[in-house]
Amino acid sequence: MSFWDIVWFIVIFFAFATYLLVLFSIVADLFRDPQVSGGMKALWVVCLVFFTFITAIVYLIVRGRGMNERSTQKYADARQAQEDYVRSVAGASSTSAPEQIAKAKELLDAGTISADEFAALKAKALA
Repeated sequence: MSFWDIVWFIVIFFAFATYLLVLFSIVADLFRDPQVSGGMKALWVVCLVFFTFITAIVYLIVRGRGMNERSTQKYADARQAQEDYVRSVAGASSTSAPEQIAKAKELLDAGTISADEFAALKAKALA
């Protein structure tokens, strides 16, 4: 195998891998879009199977801007869900310092925690 055969193999492999990435992103975008009917999705997939390059180019030209918008919306929704989850998990620490100290005082008065534990909770609330 010569040097140029290896270079040619790398170029072909890169083009094929790039095409697969484009194809997978098209299929993912197609099934992510709720406005496209099931029949149209099936038609796009059939065309992608039998007329691969032409269909991919047409899809990117016709629906390329929408792909970007749906992708951006997907990531914004995921980020919002993550922020909501973090807020819900950190909900106990979202109370104010006086509320945390009052709860710790109630626990101290009930005998659930010791004075040292109360002092630690108070210091943590004030920090």
